[in-house]
Amino acid sequence: MRKQVSLWLSGAVLAGCATTPQPGPWQHWQCDSGVELHWRLVDEQAELRLDGAQRLYRLAQQPAASGALYSDGELALHTKGEQGLLYWVADDDLIGRDCKAQ
Repeated sequence: MRKQVSLWLSGAVLAGCATTPQPGPWQHWQCDSGVELHWRLVDEQAELRLDGAQRLYRLAQQPAASGALYSDGELALHTKGEQGLLYWVADDDLIGRDCKAQ
């Protein structure tokens, strides 16, 4: 009985590991305003840090007419092709446009 429980638990742990999304590589972008952002995709979210700060924003993917839009209700990143737009959601205050890989 113990072996069966042990095998079942081992299988459950391994199954949980197999479904964990692997994050993509960090990308370093700079915007026309001079703001630097480091971001990567994890599942259907973007993890983002501004100007090397320790705070990590987790932005969920949102519906977009074109490109990809990620937001947490506070910060938004809209990417299209190889560039992006970054802004504060509450007042549409632009942080940076023409953000590109460095």
